[in-house]
Amino acid sequence: MAAPAPAVLPPLREVIARHGITARRRLGQNFLLDLNLTGRIARAAGPLDAGTIVEIGAGPGGLTRALLAEGARHVVAIERDPRCLAALAELAKAYPGRLDLVAGDALALDPAALAPPPRKIVANLPYNIATALLLAWLGRIREFAGLTLMFQREVALRLTAEPRTKSYGRLSVMTQWLTTPRILFDVPARAFTPPPQVMSSVVAITPREAPLAPADKPALERVTAAAFGQRRKMLRSSLKGLGGEALCRIVGVDPDARAETVPVAGFLAMVRMLTS
Repeated sequence: MAAPAPAVLPPLREVIARHGITARRRLGQNFLLDLNLTGRIARAAGPLDAGTIVEIGAGPGGLTRALLAEGARHVVAIERDPRCLAALAELAKAYPGRLDLVAGDALALDPAALAPPPRKIVANLPYNIATALLLAWLGRIREFAGLTLMFQREVALRLTAEPRTKSYGRLSVMTQWLTTPRILFDVPARAFTPPPQVMSSVVAITPREAPLAPADKPALERVTAAAFGQRRKMLRSSLKGLGGEALCRIVGVDPDARAETVPVAGFLAMVRMLTS
């Protein structure tokens, strides 16, 4: 299906100036105004013409515009800043029936309750809450057709890291247990207003048809928190409160190894032993 002709809109910088929108650090705001980049993110999340796109932290609407211009049938934009909501309301009028606005804190809202399936989440996430949001969504990942999210480059590397690398950790295990994450491209700091202190990356997170192996999520959180919380220690020590050496030997993991050497399947085996 060809994307509908985009609405004729005033320049985004003009809208920002008119509504007095300056980025606020406490809200984790860094606005992406580059039309080439917002369009690239929207296309990476495609196809957009089936189901609903839920956008978290829409800001003044840079990515929202791109999603609508690239053919999104229906977008639900979550935003807590009243100044940005006023700017987004103008965008909703330009695309009647295709953009709904939800005022509120993304940490307190359930995106699955805001849109019928199939639904995708596409967002330039506020970096101060990005990991917390992702961990919450992982608990119900099958409710989403996919996630296309921007993170700090450091977080993106943790999501996709392999064992025996410095970025591999708890977040790698939790994410890869339920999804296949893939870094699509990087976004330099200069692309944002104001520029953050870090490089950013856009990550595609695709839910697995089934988890890598059955496991209890709270138990996996406990095991990985213990193992990676003392990542320089051998597992016999870091997991002492959960069975330590005996647990490792039963599931075939070297108790003298450190957490970053254990593949996701190894942690899942530990959890199944602890909860069986």
